[in-house]
Amino acid sequence: MKSKFFQSMLAITVISLLLLTACAKTETPTEAPTEPTSPPPTEEEACLIIGALHGGPINDAGYNQAMHESVMAIKENIPCVEIIEAENVPEEAGATTTMENMIQQGAGMIIATAFNHQYPALELSQKYPDVIFEHAGGWEMGENFANFFGEPPDAWYIMGVAAGKMTETNKLGFVAAFPLGWTLTFANAFHLGAASVNPDVETTVTFTFSWGDSAKEADATNSLINQGVDVITMHVDSPTTIISTAESRAVYSIGFQSLHAQEFAPEYWISGTGYTLGDTLTWLASTVIDGTWEPIFLRCSLFDGCMAMAPFGPRVPQEVQDEVLAVSADIENGTIVVFAGPILDQDGNVVVAEGEVLTDDLMNSVDWFVEGIIGSPK
Repeated sequence: MKSKFFQSMLAITVISLLLLTACAKTETPTEAPTEPTSPPPTEEEACLIIGALHGGPINDAGYNQAMHESVMAIKENIPCVEIIEAENVPEEAGATTTMENMIQQGAGMIIATAFNHQYPALELSQKYPDVIFEHAGGWEMGENFANFFGEPPDAWYIMGVAAGKMTETNKLGFVAAFPLGWTLTFANAFHLGAASVNPDVETTVTFTFSWGDSAKEADATNSLINQGVDVITMHVDSPTTIISTAESRAVYSIGFQSLHAQEFAPEYWISGTGYTLGDTLTWLASTVIDGTWEPIFLRCSLFDGCMAMAPFGPRVPQEVQDEVLAVSADIENGTIVVFAGPILDQDGNVVVAEGEVLTDDLMNSVDWFVEGIIGSPK
């Protein structure tokens, strides 16, 4: 599927130019009019109205900002698209009302980016069969409802390698919102990467049970640092509190969600990854416009351009940078497979047998931590 997807992605520029032509209203009269004609339209008619909603603020240097910038890239690539955007829509009821209002304003495509927007969007897709719905990071599918997202596990393994090389205490920290299957997968990939270059390393995972509670995030970060952790990463909506807290205590951090996270750690930043889904969303929007949209379960990786790695921080030695980049190349060419067995859980049970690989469809239901992680996966 990826092959077909990325062949189509190559045509975005051509499609965009065609759309510009389609959007523009021009007339070429066969003879000069003898009297004034009706004035031409003052602005172009939108070729597609897109409604996009986010669970938090679009300037959070995290997930919401990454999704906002990806959505706005559609407008940059296809100027005749009109975008209606709403931020700070965390609740399901509010999501339903917001999407209904967007549809009443003419939205023919809805992009719902928050985790808990999935089922409100799915229900509305059944009520409005002529509207296309795309949800970020979910799993449900329908005739006019589909899902898109990046593939973070490879990126997490690479960042784990960086953490494993940079730690001096052999203690890493991972602050997460909820013990969801994908979150556990991210933490597992991070630790496997760290352990691959530092067998003595341990990773402590703690949950805040909120996507955006700054007080809990600060408390969790300080608690980990008090336990001797000297490299911290996270899976919450906005990494700013965790990174700022770590920076204030001279502790290294690794960012996630948005490349803007680096701005909050000028000295003790290692690296990080962020979503860069602008081209992906542009392609999806172009298929809605030309009538070729199909409901596909779309996942694309760091190596497909759907995610990106941030620059290294000033304290990361060149030899560490080189090793991290070499591991990234090995993952891209298939030399390293992140979840290839044998893999043991915290209790020593085999969760991925030798000769087997944990597949993408199982990653969202993981309920275990790999050997070497401290904390409960429940």
